[in-house]
Amino acid sequence: MPLLRIYALTAIVLALKMSAISIAQGRARTAAKVFVIPEDAKMFGGTVATEDAPAVRRAAKAWLNDLENIPIFLILALIYAIAGLSTTAFLIYCVVFTLARILHTVFYLRAAQPGRTIAYTIGAVVSLALMIHLFVGFVIVGGD
Repeated sequence: MPLLRIYALTAIVLALKMSAISIAQGRARTAAKVFVIPEDAKMFGGTVATEDAPAVRRAAKAWLNDLENIPIFLILALIYAIAGLSTTAFLIYCVVFTLARILHTVFYLRAAQPGRTIAYTIGAVVSLALMIHLFVGFVIVGGD
């Protein structure tokens, strides 16, 4: 499978995963019938509050964590795909990172420790390994 295809599939799956968090937030908000925006409370027959329900806040924190990690990985992965480095290594980076982020979300939404921390750490280590691979394989060895 060509590098750009692996990249595209990874980006699509991660985007779908992030969309799932938005759906989880919406479902938690409507299930709790607690809204911080008055017109939403009126539309869905809920009450107005100064802060979201705990499940909504948890999903929002999972979303923010994704925003801190996924864009960096996707930028590095795109550079990797353009550089044309090892397909096998890239497939491993993408699959492991994507699975780690999916598990991180599941564990975050379920308040499951130490699973959440383990999944986060695996994703972070994969990003670091990708950075090192890029630095060595493209900047040092491949750069002219």
